[in-house]
Amino acid sequence: MPQKLAFLASRAAVAQTARAALIGRYGNVPPEEAEVIVALGGDGFMLQTLHETQALAAPVYGMNRGTIGFLMNAYAESDLRDRLAAAEEAVINPLSMRATHTDGSVSDALALNEVALLRAGPQAAKLQIRVDGRLRMQELVCDGALVATPAGSTAYNYSAHGPILPIGSDVLALTAMAAFRPRRWRGALLPKTAVVRFDVLEPEKRPVMADADGDSHRDVASVEIRSEPSIAHKILFDPGHGLEERLISEQFT
Repeated sequence: MPQKLAFLASRAAVAQTARAALIGRYGNVPPEEAEVIVALGGDGFMLQTLHETQALAAPVYGMNRGTIGFLMNAYAESDLRDRLAAAEEAVINPLSMRATHTDGSVSDALALNEVALLRAGPQAAKLQIRVDGRLRMQELVCDGALVATPAGSTAYNYSAHGPILPIGSDVLALTAMAAFRPRRWRGALLPKTAVVRFDVLEPEKRPVMADADGDSHRDVASVEIRSEPSIAHKILFDPGHGLEERLISEQFT
């Protein structure tokens, strides 16, 4: 049963109040010394916490003090150590993004949910798509396109009519947003090992930005995306409410 807990909270008042109450009850240690890191907030704060603690061995257990809380457990102050001892662990590998900008500079980022390319001007984006070095689409005219992990498939990907992916499926979703040409193209399912490259056509006329879990990079000329197996994020869920169950349940709502 974990004894050393680190409590992190979003800036929302309800999350800060919960953190104070939990620290008063269970104590608090720095994240570097913790057996479990407890994140208090919404899904955005959970993603932030996972990114900031990815070098630490401790798993992250989220409690919802935000809005949707897909990656979070229900909030309760009592029996926390018992809940942590019984929790189920899910391991998630992020996506790595390398964006080359129109000025030749390069930006790197990691994403647990998705990497998205989005038009940054009044005209639709024109993208060329390669998978593992092979040209798969000469020209996609769209508002944007994204590559999503199974964990992120119910987020932006699902809103763009992409598929929900079972956790552990070793599949990535490539989904178009408001595709104009080919008009009916909704995307593709790719193996987790695939390397996806987007080249931006007419980048000066049709500027595009790349976004990795909210980390935005403007004026990109090309973006390469791949799964990063060397990084493993460990997330804890209450029994019967794990990520796999949530992904399945989401398809029946």
